[in-house]
Amino acid sequence: MALTETFWNTKYKNQDTRWDLGAVSPPLKSYFDQLTNTDLRILIPGGGHAHEAEYLHNNGFKNVYVVDVSEIALQHFKNRVPTFPEAHIIQKNFFELDMIFDLIIEQTFFCAITPNLRPEYAKQTHNLLATKGKVVGLLFNVPLYQDHPPFGGHQDEYHGYFKENFKIQSMEACYNSHESRAGRELFFKIQKH
Repeated sequence: MALTETFWNTKYKNQDTRWDLGAVSPPLKSYFDQLTNTDLRILIPGGGHAHEAEYLHNNGFKNVYVVDVSEIALQHFKNRVPTFPEAHIIQKNFFELDMIFDLIIEQTFFCAITPNLRPEYAKQTHNLLATKGKVVGLLFNVPLYQDHPPFGGHQDEYHGYFKENFKIQSMEACYNSHESRAGRELFFKIQKH
């Protein structure tokens, strides 16, 4: 299965977006509420409808960027949040992005890429981060599907991808997941070496 721009545009066009919570994910909201530096350069890859970007933007964060291959998803986001800076909405493949960020937020992107790209995800996040930059977010800690997204996984597997280039600050069962994901998520925080 080719997880192309056409594949994702079709999902959004048909409103087949069961992964979309319709609001900022509770664990990420809790994390964002602790952040005090509103100048952080923040990337949300595979942002889709980008509820996390909307929340950050509405709370004064000035350098939030959303990247997604789906033009339709990004147009929905623009329509919903017209004050979000146009230049910070990027229609592009995450793996082709060449910028520098302080923080990358993981929210359903890692499970949407084919599992063979996971080592590349670890390399690309490392490349996109400033020194001491972090990746923070959620990962599924259950098997899920083999032939289509969301692709699951487990904690030991994830450690293998990140341990070489990151300090794993935490990766543990998420205590405040959205009820639809309760008991199935890990909250993780890793920092670039």
